[in-house]
Amino acid sequence: MNAASVDSAAVREYLVGLQGRIAARFGALDAMPFVRDPWERPEGGGGMTLILEGGGLLERGGIGFSHVTGTKLPPSASAHRPEIAGRQWEAMGVSLVFHPRNPHVPTVHMNVRFFMAGDTWWFGGGMDLTPYYAYEEDCVHFHRTNRDALDRIDPSLHPRFKKACDDYFFLKHRNEPRGIGGTFFDDFSDGGFAKSFEVMRAVGDAFIPAYEPIVARRRDIEYGDRERDFQAYRRGRYVEFNLVWDRGTLFGLQSGGRSESILMSMPPVVKWRYDWQPTPGSREAKLAEVLMPPRDWATL
Repeated sequence: MNAASVDSAAVREYLVGLQGRIAARFGALDAMPFVRDPWERPEGGGGMTLILEGGGLLERGGIGFSHVTGTKLPPSASAHRPEIAGRQWEAMGVSLVFHPRNPHVPTVHMNVRFFMAGDTWWFGGGMDLTPYYAYEEDCVHFHRTNRDALDRIDPSLHPRFKKACDDYFFLKHRNEPRGIGGTFFDDFSDGGFAKSFEVMRAVGDAFIPAYEPIVARRRDIEYGDRERDFQAYRRGRYVEFNLVWDRGTLFGLQSGGRSESILMSMPPVVKWRYDWQPTPGSREAKLAEVLMPPRDWATL
């Protein structure tokens, strides 16, 4: 992992472009532009948060770009690499969460990132889908798009990243997945900088083709109070994962990041109920019965 071969300027250029492309596409789909909110971090660096709230498609959508530096790594970054504790560091990435208004459109998360500490560097990222109602063809499309993007580089990557996603986006305190998974990778430097950067770009570039066709199929399906109520209840699981288990949220808060931008991933409307269970055989029960046990969706 020789830092001399690293082109962090190229990574930054790609990330800024990716943020802009996604915002332009989904702002157009919602007929409502994302609002720009630049910010600076006192210790070093800053970023640009693009936020859309109250849209017809997106009840809340946030796409954050950050490029921050520091002199001492927070505990969440060095826990698995004690040898880099205390080093100067640099991190940059794009992270998004879209919470659609229509409960038939799934929530989606995507993140791609690059990290350096001295002469040590790695890439990370992935995306995952969190449906509220069971449309198996949407799950197949999402996973196949991610698989095909990675297969063009190395067919061994998708099975590895898919399993890592199933393992990571899991609420241990409830013993249930957050959604139907996707891809996840971290501490990735396989094959050197050029190949690792290519893998990160493949993941980032797969987001629009993986998610937009699902939006197009589901955004005009009629819904009522029952569906919105279930959506708000299931969003509670999303909040629990982000605040209890998500390493990105923890890193951002521990490193003195901007709370407003870090917590833009929170849904705007959410509910909790004590020990609630869906009616057996209902559409709400089908979510856990059909979608949420991990499956090899890409081969169906």
